[in-house]
Amino acid sequence: MSKLSCGILGLPNVGKSTLFKALTKKAVSAENYPFCTIDPNVGIVSVEDPRLEKLSEISKSKVIIPASMTFVDIAGLVKGASKGEGLGNKFLTHIREVDALLHVVRCFEDENVIHVEGRVDPISDIEVINLELVLADMQMAENVLLKIEKQAKSNKEMVPTLHALQKALNYLNQSLPLRTCSFTAEELEELKPYPFLTLKKVLYACNVSEQDLPSMENEHVAKVRKYAEKEKANVITICAQLEQEVAELSNQEALEFLQQYGLNETGLNRLIHAAFKELALITYITTGEVETRAWTIVKGTNAQQAAGKIHTDIEKGFIRAEVISYNDMIHCKGRAQARELGKARAEGKDYIVKDGDVILFFHN
Repeated sequence: MSKLSCGILGLPNVGKSTLFKALTKKAVSAENYPFCTIDPNVGIVSVEDPRLEKLSEISKSKVIIPASMTFVDIAGLVKGASKGEGLGNKFLTHIREVDALLHVVRCFEDENVIHVEGRVDPISDIEVINLELVLADMQMAENVLLKIEKQAKSNKEMVPTLHALQKALNYLNQSLPLRTCSFTAEELEELKPYPFLTLKKVLYACNVSEQDLPSMENEHVAKVRKYAEKEKANVITICAQLEQEVAELSNQEALEFLQQYGLNETGLNRLIHAAFKELALITYITTGEVETRAWTIVKGTNAQQAAGKIHTDIEKGFIRAEVISYNDMIHCKGRAQARELGKARAEGKDYIVKDGDVILFFHN
């Protein structure tokens, strides 16, 4: 399973690159004009997890390796991208390659920061991008359907694919994103080979100004929440400018700085955990003297597949997994006592791994 990625997208000048810079503490170009981001910047971000620290104390680990997530800063999109305007097709290709979308929406007023449409209107901004993605999907659906219709005439096995694609195109024709369409599990399976942009999960990030702290609520944010509700999408509020300032401080300084604004954790921390949740990701943990490490898997992964995250040989030669819940591991102060108290369970390959499971794999 490759590292899962989240593409940061939005209109030019909504705060995408500022947010990305803060996320990755990486010096990327963030200028006050459209298209300062042309090729996508890629950053790998650690997922803060206090459980690792505690387990490493018990195991006396030399190293702690947290879970991570890839964020891709995609160029600002403009109206007409599906027809090649702005960076057009190049931009759409970058979106196809990510697993989920973090859609940054401008929810702040600032006459010093140009708005590409000349006014701050978050719903209009969202609709510009959603429409471009819908149009790009329609184009793909129409092209694919021509081939599938021919194949389905001589090959009955292609009929379910044909029906799923027809349903998708009919829905797109109403200018609606596919993630809001009620597909059956079978239909989604048929659509899997086709990288529809509007099937990707979306997390809306409302970028507010420092004047909106600590509540981070304003009339623009309220409109986005209402809009996202219809899409069954989640919303997170963030002040990208503040996050950039915080990113340059040490952990202790950052905490003191945030407290001045009435905040007790960074927006980035909330954002990373929200993105994790959006992608239905969980972590299991391995711990010992060498290292304590979090491994990222999709919810619903079984023990044998989870073992493959460490090495394909462990997956192939899987015998069993010894599983201890994180709470039991802490309570028992380690594996030895957890075994004595019957808290260590032997699980087979079909066991569904839970978030925070501390696992030791036995294999040939």
